[in-house]
Amino acid sequence: MIRIFNGPEIHRAPTLRDEMFRDRAAQFVGRLNWPLSLDQQGREIDQYDRLRPIYVICTDGAGRHQGSLRLLPTMGRTMMGENFPGLAPEGFRRPGIMECTRFCIAPRAPAHVSAALFLGVLELGLDRGWTGSYGVFDARMVRVYQRLGTPAKLVATLGAGRDALCLGYFDFDPALRAVLARRAGDERVLLAA
Repeated sequence: MIRIFNGPEIHRAPTLRDEMFRDRAAQFVGRLNWPLSLDQQGREIDQYDRLRPIYVICTDGAGRHQGSLRLLPTMGRTMMGENFPGLAPEGFRRPGIMECTRFCIAPRAPAHVSAALFLGVLELGLDRGWTGSYGVFDARMVRVYQRLGTPAKLVATLGAGRDALCLGYFDFDPALRAVLARRAGDERVLLAA
């Protein structure tokens, strides 16, 4: 199931919240060796988590974290604008355009979780009248996104090879529903937490 949490609503589900932050630590610090700090509970939480982001979270039948991502409006503070200005296109701060960060898949998650998360973002964006979202990712993810059938437009790249940083744009196009729904299996999207 895909659950949407607006800002502080995530604290109403403390076990799920902590699983998400621990899985982020496992992925970004453990597997990818990013130089991020962890809190005393082994959770990866940064300054953007304090900005009331929207969390899109895929859970299993027992309500455990399988994957998640974070959305912030580009009109405010963004990781792209503050940490990756070399990737940010001119005029990226516009109403209805979001920034997607911390796309995380739990180590035990089934293969359909990535598609389910994209479906959740698409449904949320269409429901709220958003246009699309930007996301910074490493070059290894380009193939994953292509395999999912998400036509993310590559906007900019810094560096070369597998470790290059990329900026992509995902258009919230209703025509993507069928492709993502097929790959997401029977995941349901709850637009209210």
